Amino acid sequence: MSADTVPSNACPLRVTADAGVALPRWLPIAYAGGHLLTCARRMPAPGPADPSDVRREPDLSGACIAVPETRELDVFSALLERRGAQVLRCPLIAIRDAPDPGPVLDWLQGFADGACDDLVLLTGEGLRRLLACAQRHDAALHAGVVARLAQVRKIARGPKPGRALREIGLRSDIEAAAPTTAGVIQTLATLDLRGRRVGVQLYGSEPNWPLRDALQQAGAVVLPVSPYVYADASDVDAVVALIDAMDDGRVQAIAFTSMAQVERLYRVAADGAREATLTRGLARSIVAAVGPVVADALAARGVAVHAMPADDYFMKPLMRALGAALPR
Repeated sequence: MSADTVPSNACPLRVTADAGVALPRWLPIAYAGGHLLTCARRMPAPGPADPSDVRREPDLSGACIAVPETRELDVFSALLERRGAQVLRCPLIAIRDAPDPGPVLDWLQGFADGACDDLVLLTGEGLRRLLACAQRHDAALHAGVVARLAQVRKIARGPKPGRALREIGLRSDIEAAAPTTAGVIQTLATLDLRGRRVGVQLYGSEPNWPLRDALQQAGAVVLPVSPYVYADASDVDAVVALIDAMDDGRVQAIAFTSMAQVERLYRVAADGAREATLTRGLARSIVAAVGPVVADALAARGVAVHAMPADDYFMKPLMRALGAALPR
């Protein structure tokens, strides 16, 4: 096996030696009877860091933290590792474009042609993928979508859609009372939506009937679009190993960044008859959630959430909240 060959049962850990000696992009995880035995630490990349920034951040030395994130796996892992944490990388969910771009392109063309008066943005990822889809297929369509985005009333579920809008020089017009479906519905209830054509950017395969029903009851015409889907990332053996590592106490904390991660973890546990193991493992771990949607998904399963950013639902505030929750 070459140094760059990744075995199918290895979590994608990346390690760099202090002395600058390059190690394989993966570190083989020891298994015994299918169980994870080690949690590897990725050393920080060489180069100057801002000393004042480090002084303000928590000391995570000695903590082994599981990271099931996918899209910002490297960014979040580096934040933790810079503060001394050992990171177990086990991405649970992959995000992919909608398998059939046809309905998405039809929606984009209608949007560019003025089909929507308002647009509800539930995720920043969704807006980015809508724009990328338009750009891939027709630069003129992309320009038309951006131009129309500047004209419609934009309702953002939380700060992440707002960040995606700022990337193209725009801002949300209204931000939901809380970054949840319930928060969006509460905010929409204050608006006169009779006869308004409201685009709704969905995520994954979740149809979000509560939101759509609320819009219809308010007299709006609902025009939904689903620009991406979720798929499984790490193989089942790696996820089972993560469950066992939490149960054995080899992982002290886990930081969830999407509801889909929670759902995949519980699905793997159910398929492998490890529900009790997962329940014990989460009960003995510090559990962090990036925001209320993820926290609600955990609470619905009886999981106590020990750390969540107060209002800024991004990776760095999550890291700080996690650091505050870890025992000293």
